[in-house]
Amino acid sequence: MNSVKPDGLPERHRPVHQPLLNQGNRSVIVFLTVCAANRNPILANAVMHQYLLQAWQKADSWLVGRYTVMPDHLHLFCAPGSYPPLPLATWVAYWKRLIAFSYGRSLWQKNFWDTQLRLNESYAAKWEYVLNNPVRAGLVTKADDWAYQGELNLLRWHN
Repeated sequence: MNSVKPDGLPERHRPVHQPLLNQGNRSVIVFLTVCAANRNPILANAVMHQYLLQAWQKADSWLVGRYTVMPDHLHLFCAPGSYPPLPLATWVAYWKRLIAFSYGRSLWQKNFWDTQLRLNESYAAKWEYVLNNPVRAGLVTKADDWAYQGELNLLRWHN
């Protein structure tokens, strides 16, 4: 039985993956959050960071833009690298498998959270929030000091 939130709406225990909205020449950029199994704090280290970068570069049907790797989860922005785009769930499952193989065992929660951005301001605001996650978590005092973040591809917003 699902629990109910204070606003009377049912609480979601699994993310709802909406289909991508393709609106002409407007950019398709997705904000993605992926967690380690049982929120195990195994992601924020140099070895795992390298595994992630290698997997994202190999899994090029979606392009990873800005990202931040926290100890037990990661946030990234991505955009289709080909058209029509490979389903997001297929892409995520692929790079999760690549990393699990490199790591030597499964390490991911089954699902992920995704939101397609609607406005350029949304991209900038979400990045500012993501960039400051390590500061809010008390891992560093300045966002720029966090070693496990970066940008693989420049994702441009086009209205």
